[in-house]
Amino acid sequence: MSSANRARVLLRSLRNAPIAVSVGWRHVGRDAWHATLIAIRALPPGIRHSLADRAERARPSAATALALAADGRREPALQVLDVAAKGASPRRLAHLVAAAAAVDAPAEAESMLRRLDGIGGKRHRLEALVAARTGDLARAVQEARCSGWRSVRLRRRLAGELKGLTTQTSTATHRVRPGRSTRVDRVLHLVTNALPEVTAGYTVRTQGIVAAQRQIGMDAQVVTRLGFPVTAGSMSAARLAHVDGVPYHHILPARWLPVADDRALQLDVNQTSRLVERLRPAVLHAHSKYRNAQVALALRDRYGLPVVYEVRGFLEETWRSRGRDPATDAYWLARAAETHCMSAADAVVTLAESMKAEIVGRGVEAHRVVTVPNGVDDAFLGDPPDATPLRRVLGIDPHEVVVGTVTTINDYEGLNTLVDAVAVLRDRESRVRLLIVGAGTALDSLRQRAADRGLGEVAVFTGAVPVSEVRRYYAAIDVFTVPRADTPVTRLVTPLKPLEAMATGRPVVVSDLPPLREIVVPGRTGALAPAGDAAGLATALEPWVADPPCRARAGAAARRWVAQNRTWSAAAVRYREIYDGLRT
Repeated sequence: MSSANRARVLLRSLRNAPIAVSVGWRHVGRDAWHATLIAIRALPPGIRHSLADRAERARPSAATALALAADGRREPALQVLDVAAKGASPRRLAHLVAAAAAVDAPAEAESMLRRLDGIGGKRHRLEALVAARTGDLARAVQEARCSGWRSVRLRRRLAGELKGLTTQTSTATHRVRPGRSTRVDRVLHLVTNALPEVTAGYTVRTQGIVAAQRQIGMDAQVVTRLGFPVTAGSMSAARLAHVDGVPYHHILPARWLPVADDRALQLDVNQTSRLVERLRPAVLHAHSKYRNAQVALALRDRYGLPVVYEVRGFLEETWRSRGRDPATDAYWLARAAETHCMSAADAVVTLAESMKAEIVGRGVEAHRVVTVPNGVDDAFLGDPPDATPLRRVLGIDPHEVVVGTVTTINDYEGLNTLVDAVAVLRDRESRVRLLIVGAGTALDSLRQRAADRGLGEVAVFTGAVPVSEVRRYYAAIDVFTVPRADTPVTRLVTPLKPLEAMATGRPVVVSDLPPLREIVVPGRTGALAPAGDAAGLATALEPWVADPPCRARAGAAARRWVAQNRTWSAAAVRYREIYDGLRT
């Protein structure tokens, strides 16, 4: 790096320092254990792994549990909390309650809190932390009404979160007309996060949509939410970055960010206003979650610009699918906020017919809801890469059939069922291997399940891989599998990864759930299997595993189907039609 570049990086880091410090201060104000968890997660992976390895051998404590949880080893972390809580003193038990809340284990935290006596006023703060994790935000605010600067900051943050959830319009402090756009097809996308700092289906879709829009001549640009990507650990982030030709604007004011969500929302609106006045877009296109739509709707109030709200998921249903109580205010207030934004937008876009049905069921007029499904980049439709070298590195014989997936590893993806199905296939004397690509909170327990089922070296877990390498991993899989559990969120939302696998020429076997039925033609491009049924999944996989010519035909058919029905270039044309409809 040249001296000039080093100087620019240093200046950006200094400018962004108030944001980083305010984020750290927010975490500390919430709870020291939560701040510690965030700090460990920010460590380089090698150091974080080493710290977690040492924690597994250390005396059970709140600190060792945090080290394990920060490295994705959730089950061992919960076991450490359980062991450490037995016979713990009130002071130590209080630390364990806070640690359990920090690692998002509210049931364990509540159990320990019921046994806790003799800590005086500190109990109210712990009650507030646990109530916030269980989703009882109103009670959390009440419990935080105790002395001490941390309690004051916690109460302010929780009260701001409640107010942010109930905000329907943002009061405009000024109304400045940006003037008519010089480009009627200039669109500004409002998103939460973006590549390259965050690699997920959400960010891949953003990149695919905007790149395709620009390829057909639209002036499409993206703005991320307040503080990103400094909030994701990128201290030297610039206010404008380009990813493969797509411009990403980052809202990075050289100031301290507010603790309370409602105040942060107002700052976000004011800062994004400056960008709107400079770019003069013709359309504001906000993407999940409701916070982005709230900003867009406030900007509509100021500038009279039409707003498209793209509902990519139902985060309250994701939260519910983790075993949380839908009767809590965190659930129904988030649902109400999302529904309000859907109703207030000039048009609503969503990803699948199952999602459209949910939105219409909330009272949004059907004619205002348009389905623009997930798609793939043209690169995925090229000849798939030769997977032989990668399979050799992974220890997979060229003649072995690989069943697998590429995904974020969490409970509702149903990967336990896939592990069990492979064990069933092995018992049926099928020479099949398992390849699971990705990282997530359930990775450690999944590895343990594979070991318990006697798969040993049969199962290969790669962890996270660079996005630039993901096509090679798709190509290393012979039969791609999406064994999602039957939960509220999986019955609504369609994932992106199976489309990428199909575009790479893989047949796909998926759980028989409404959104997945929309992307698989049984018997032609793949198969459906009962959700949560390992034997049923093994039976659905077996024909594709046993018959290479059939597998090849299905992969070719899957690739053709994606090319005809699921590309970002086709989505770009559909978006232009939606925008044109808003101006007529």
